[in-house]
Amino acid sequence: MTALPQHNASDAEWNDWRWQMRHRVSTAEALERYIRPTADERHAIEATADVFRWTITPYYASLMDPVDPACPIRQHVVPQAGEVAPDIVGVVDPLDEVGHSPVKNLVHNYPDKVAFCVTSECAVYCRYCLRKRMVGDADFMMRKDELREGLAYLRATPAIRDVLLTGGDPLVFSDANLDWLLSELRSIPHIEVVRLGSRLPVVNPMRITDDLCAVLARHHPVWLNTHFNHPRELTPEAVAACERLADAGVPVGNQTVLLAGINDDADTMRALCERLVAARVRPYYIYQAQLIGGTAHLRTPIETGMDIMRRLRGHTSGFAVPTYVLDTPDGKVPLTRDYVLGRAGDHVLMETTRGTLWAEPNPLPPGFESAHPLPEVGMPEGVRTVPTGAPRFVYGEPA
Repeated sequence: MTALPQHNASDAEWNDWRWQMRHRVSTAEALERYIRPTADERHAIEATADVFRWTITPYYASLMDPVDPACPIRQHVVPQAGEVAPDIVGVVDPLDEVGHSPVKNLVHNYPDKVAFCVTSECAVYCRYCLRKRMVGDADFMMRKDELREGLAYLRATPAIRDVLLTGGDPLVFSDANLDWLLSELRSIPHIEVVRLGSRLPVVNPMRITDDLCAVLARHHPVWLNTHFNHPRELTPEAVAACERLADAGVPVGNQTVLLAGINDDADTMRALCERLVAARVRPYYIYQAQLIGGTAHLRTPIETGMDIMRRLRGHTSGFAVPTYVLDTPDGKVPLTRDYVLGRAGDHVLMETTRGTLWAEPNPLPPGFESAHPLPEVGMPEGVRTVPTGAPRFVYGEPA
């Protein structure tokens, strides 16, 4: 690996999570302090400028291989040529989160739990992000009165027992604002569990301070799910952040997205899961990548994930084996043969946990072979799916 000049920060500055947020990389010039961008990356940076912002904490940028564009860290956050290649889908909200939101940024798709998107800001913008429609967009930021409107909905809906604070990333809040929000939630008698979904332990582990852990500990039970996708992300700093959370009594789970060329092989996934367990992080989900326009280069055949699961189960500790799922408008579907009915051409047909049928567009690449191919099935008339077209859609242009 060829080192490049990186930053002029003092140790105190580098280890300050606020410094990391203030000095995020968001221009090609700043990026050159960490990597040698390829011509394709430079083109993608320009081509996606008006579509989906990119930004990287200096810490996370320092993990990138400076000369290898196939570096898994680099593919996460540096715009790639594949983002502006034709895609069969152009959707921006495949889970119909807006349709399930009774008030701004509060998604109520399950009877007893909600996802409360309390901010649209993240430390980094992952290129495969489910919420490209909102992250980094000022229109989706939450004012205090809008947060109170969401809290009022929660108070008025006694069926809700489980609240996930997500976004964006709730840990970009200050300790004081987070303490206020958790106190408000804890004042609602029917809310039993509060969860936070945060990638900051991965991309800005300096955020997991003793003071933050003390705030979380005051409001137990508080759970946190983070988002490691590759073993290289489990640095000493990230592991220490997860251990601080565990020491504060915060159970930490991990939600990985299956990504082509990054973690779509059993050896990488097993190494990730085993290293997570060693850091006291429970592998929770492997997500099939969502059908967001401009992410075709990162999506995998569902058979790939099912084959990986066959090579995990029975080949490592049981608690190191996550559940492979697809998120749909009718909830998460475990991608096992209990629910997956078969392949109908370019779609995978499955029964959801609500008893409905869903057909996920998931064409097989030319020459693809699975060790355990799905049976061929017919496509039922009127089954719900995501609209697709010929590979002509380019992200950021009308379909």
